[in-house]
Parts: sequence; C-alpha cells; structure tokens
Amino acid sequence: MTGFINVNKAAGASSAKEVARIKKLTGTPCGHMGTLDPMASGVLPVAIGNAARLFDYFLDKRKKYVATFLFGADSDTLDTTGSVLNNAGRVPALEEIEKVIPGFIGEVAQIPPRYSAKNVAGKRGYELARAGVDFELPPKTVKIYGIKVRKSLQENSFDFEIECGGGTYIRSIARDIAEKLDTCAIMSSLVRTQSGAFTIENSVKSEELSQENIDKYIIPTEKLLPFDSIYPDPKQGFRLFNGIAVSCEKPDGTYKIYKDGLFYGLAEVKQSILRVRTKLC
Repeated sequence: MTGFINVNKAAGASSAKEVARIKKLTGTPCGHMGTLDPMASGVLPVAIGNAARLFDYFLDKRKKYVATFLFGADSDTLDTTGSVLNNAGRVPALEEIEKVIPGFIGEVAQIPPRYSAKNVAGKRGYELARAGVDFELPPKTVKIYGIKVRKSLQENSFDFEIECGGGTYIRSIARDIAEKLDTCAIMSSLVRTQSGAFTIENSVKSEELSQENIDKYIIPTEKLLPFDSIYPDPKQGFRLFNGIAVSCEKPDGTYKIYKDGLFYGLAEVKQSILRVRTKLC
C-alpha cells in the first residue's frame, strides 16, 4: 500500500499521533510531510509506504496558513502555549502593520524560535530551552510569498493569511513584525490551509477514518506529481529497472516512469541519459 492521506489535524493533537493512527489502519509504515505543532490544526499530508521517499520534494512546496497574532503579549515559546506575559507592549493599529508587511515579503533571514525542533549540537532546541540552557540559533533564509492582515474580533489581535515556503516559522513572523513596530506579539492560533497540492477543502479528520473506508481517502502518489510520463519499451525497461541508464531524447528533467503500464517511480533525464531515481510503488 502506498500513497497519501490528506489529514486535517486537530488542534491539540501531535503530528506523530496522527501518523500512528494512519499506520495502524493501513498496517504500513507512514510519515508526515512537514510537522504541525500540537496547538496548530489543518493540512498534514501523511505518506504511506514508499511515498515517504518524497519527503524532500514536498518539504519545498508552498504552504498557506491562517494565523492569529496577539500584540502586546510576550512568551518564551512565541505562542500561547508558553509562559505568557500580557501588557508587555503596545498594540499597533492595522495601518501600522500593513505599512511594515512589505519588508517581510521575499527571501527573509529568519531566526527560528528557541522552542523548536531545530538541531543544536545534537539536541532539539526545545529540549535545551526546557532544560534552561542558554543558546542561540543562527538565522536561516526562508521565502515568504505573501502576507495579508485584518483586524480580528479581539481588541489586541490580528488575523494573518500567510503564503510561504517550507521551513518558515509563523511564530517568528509574529515576533519580527512586532519588533519592527517596537512592541511584541505571539501566535495564539494557527491553521495550515494548504501544503503543495494538499488543501484543507480536500482533507479528512483522522477520527473519520476506519479500516473499512480508508482506501477511498488514499491519494495515489502519481496524481500528486506534476511531471510528464515515460513508458519505456520492454528492452529499455529491462535495463532501466536493473539499474542501467539508457539514452533518451526527452529534455532534461524529472519524469514519472511506468513499468508494464503501471506507475513505478521517478526517473531523471540528464544530457540525454535516462536513469531511474526513486522507486515509489
């Protein structure tokens, strides 16, 4: 069994717990494509079987979020799950926030939260932070494609629609926008509405899944890959699927490759040479 399930993770649940449920229902090793913090909800693509080999491919895809930032509050975790300090700064006007947002679009140097899964000398950042260890995380370059903001129902909070690349920390965006306005802010809610080809409209809550219906929610791997297809003839196929490269007239790039008419995996053409790269089925 291989493919993906587009899980709508519930707030308060861990990503690992969602994966464990899918693994139990399918009886197949599984893995998620991009962790969501327990407080967050929304799109969590879960790869079944060999589909997990596409982790790097899906990690680089664009993601969309709806987040609520609470201004004038601070926290060690940069969200409301930590030790929150209220009245820690002023609450800016919507117009002030809109004015600084353009400075956060494009390639941005972002410092990850100390309470994160970033590796520091073999330890996770959150492990060191909880142990009271003093450490610094270096900035990393992330891509932010768009930010829209609107006033929320609460007096000191604003709702943000954010489109960004993989590896972006939404909590850090809250911190950095607030710092630009000489105040502070933390994240109070987060929903991932899209991750690459996976959207919240087509997601399913894990509690709705059962051994009787899970098959209909499994998305075939080939349907999520935007590559052209290659159907080698028997002679080429014999060589290709035994690890031998063959000549090919197709342009350089990545392709879906089929064996005996069935999807097999990914192949690469480079300088007119075709090789199988990843077996997915």
